[in-house]
Amino acid sequence: MNYAKWLAHFGRNRAHRPEPDWASPVTVHPVVLPPLLKSIEQFRLGDGGGPASLIAHDADRFKNRSEELRQIVDMWFAEEAEHARLLGCVVKRFHGRYITAHWSFTAFCCCRRIFGVRFELQVLLLTELVSTAYYRLLRNHSPDGALTAMCELILRDEAGHVAFHRDRLADTGCLASGLAGAVWQAQFWLFGYAAATILWVNHRPGLTAIGGSGAEYFRDVRRQLRRFIFSLKRAMAPIRIKAKWAVATPCH
Repeated sequence: MNYAKWLAHFGRNRAHRPEPDWASPVTVHPVVLPPLLKSIEQFRLGDGGGPASLIAHDADRFKNRSEELRQIVDMWFAEEAEHARLLGCVVKRFHGRYITAHWSFTAFCCCRRIFGVRFELQVLLLTELVSTAYYRLLRNHSPDGALTAMCELILRDEAGHVAFHRDRLADTGCLASGLAGAVWQAQFWLFGYAAATILWVNHRPGLTAIGGSGAEYFRDVRRQLRRFIFSLKRAMAPIRIKAKWAVATPCH
């Protein structure tokens, strides 16, 4: 994997972050505010408000591959912590509270710890993809200018995170051809829809209060999952060609 590319990306992204205008007038209708605020309070906990690091029991196996990779992982989680800060600013703006526990977040962290770093990384990737659908729905129906600006910032970050995971997975050769590739894609779709459904169950009241719908949300989830698999196949194509060439022309 091109470590220099991702070190430069995260460094550049950290340097150019226009802050939303938190002092601007709040324009959310009083009827809409309670369910919307509850959703944002919960999302702050899940999106960087918890442990800002890999927590799988064998996480060091992944991070210790190189010093560059460890730095990239730290910079990635620093952006996740920044998302929690931004969401916290919205919570303060709407006079909400910081929550420290939720059943879905507890289950999420337990799965990350127990099943190993490979599973944890996939869970985090799928979280990035379904969170993109959440933030897009929130942005598209946002009744508040500062909230819209925050969504734009986070969506920019999420696009970079997803691209990082694509490069990481392409480097592992996970999407093999034939039956193995079909099985990998099937489990990816299955876990993706599971993550999306849990998110929707928790956040449906807030999203529907501002005019969003389940159909719109799940349509975007499908788009995000399909686009990721397509981009992963495209990223892996040169690797496959190189491997075939190496087999066809062995060294003497």
